[in-house]
Amino acid sequence: MEKLTYEKAAEELDEILTALKNDEVTVDQLAEKVERASQLIVFCKKKLTTTEEKIEKIMDKLEE
Repeated sequence: MEKLTYEKAAEELDEILTALKNDEVTVDQLAEKVERASQLIVFCKKKLTTTEEKIEKIMDKLEE
C-alpha cells in the first residue's frame, strides 16, 4: 500500500470536491466519497498539527 502524504491527501480531497461540484458522484457513491473525504481531512489535520509541533521544538532549540 502506498504511503499517504499530505500532498496526496490534499490532491485526493480536491478530486472528490471537483467530482461533487460537477455532479460526477452518484447517490450510491456519495456516502463513500464523503466518508473518504472525512478520513483525508482528519489525516491532514493531524499531519499539520504534528508538523507544527516539530517546527516549534526546532525553533525552541534554536532560541536556547
